Amino acid sequence: MIVLIALLAFWPERALATPFVPKSDGQILERLRTTPADPEARELRTLHAELARSPQNLPVALNLARRYIERGRTEADPRYNGYAQAALKPWWDQAKPPATVLVLRATLRQSSHDFKGALSDLDQAIEASPRDSQAWVTRASVRQVLGDYERAKRDCLPLLQLSTQLVGVTCLSSIASLNGQATRSYSLLERVLTGSPNATVTEKLWARTVLAEIAVRTGNAAAETHFQQAMALGADTYLLGAYADFLLDQGRPREVVKLLQDQTRIDALLLRLALAEQALGLPAFETHRTDLAARFEASRLRKDVVHRREEARFALELLKQPQVALELARANWAVQHEPADARLLLTAARAAGAPEAARPVLDWLTQTRLEDVQLAKLSKPGGQV
Repeated sequence: MIVLIALLAFWPERALATPFVPKSDGQILERLRTTPADPEARELRTLHAELARSPQNLPVALNLARRYIERGRTEADPRYNGYAQAALKPWWDQAKPPATVLVLRATLRQSSHDFKGALSDLDQAIEASPRDSQAWVTRASVRQVLGDYERAKRDCLPLLQLSTQLVGVTCLSSIASLNGQATRSYSLLERVLTGSPNATVTEKLWARTVLAEIAVRTGNAAAETHFQQAMALGADTYLLGAYADFLLDQGRPREVVKLLQDQTRIDALLLRLALAEQALGLPAFETHRTDLAARFEASRLRKDVVHRREEARFALELLKQPQVALELARANWAVQHEPADARLLLTAARAAGAPEAARPVLDWLTQTRLEDVQLAKLSKPGGQV
């Protein structure tokens, strides 16, 4: 997900914070957010203890790793990915571990933006276990992030047989909507979702989120309804971020503050909260901007590039440093190609007075036939959202 950019010389001094250095390797930096009454935490401790007694117990290791990954997604806490990897330690460095391990290893590699490694694992997993629906959907997801839409769509097709119709169609619609088939994808997914009353909450949440995103890109007024329906099913970090972006584009920052005021622990959501506070001129803005600067600095010290998109947006919109933002946006684009990445590079290139830097995005938009009203405006000379 690329050589890190040294930003310290470009950023205002007031936006920086002195990095914290532990006094010893044994110093506790932070404790996980659990409570004695948390049933999930108790289950994780039980599984962890069971695995400690028998580290080679593959079913227990897989169960614990999956639970850690799910918890990490829910809380947007990457430390849980480290715990998941630790649970898989006996098999982690094997060239040909069991297919179930390959899929989880690929999931963790995808989370750290090691897309090449993730695809290698998934290729092996699918060859060894071609009926593993999770392997197919994960590979489709990785290829979607990379902008490899034709292969991603092909990975969705087996899901129509291996999983539910809603899962297969959601996968296909999510990708085809980025590849010149937005209207058709939206109509098909909406129809299949309506005809799937017994689908799981997870399946419905995914479908509603995809419908909302397609509606946003095509300027469909139904986007608000889809977001609200998805939020009613369970607001995960991804959905909160997508809805906050929608509200910001709609000029509704007060609703963003209300939505995210209790989500300051998550960097991507704190960024959107700070953008809303900046628009409203709220006193909390300066504090949150300084906090974000410290967090991104800590990420650079860890050589963590997962949040480069957010860091570029931070530099562009909160620090007003377009040249820094452009370098970050270009580095981000070299690794992942999603509409948000395209918008970021287009905006940063224009702000930096370097429209030629956006040429890769313009070529990509032509190649993919992506239908996005905001990107269409930005692509025009002098255009803006």
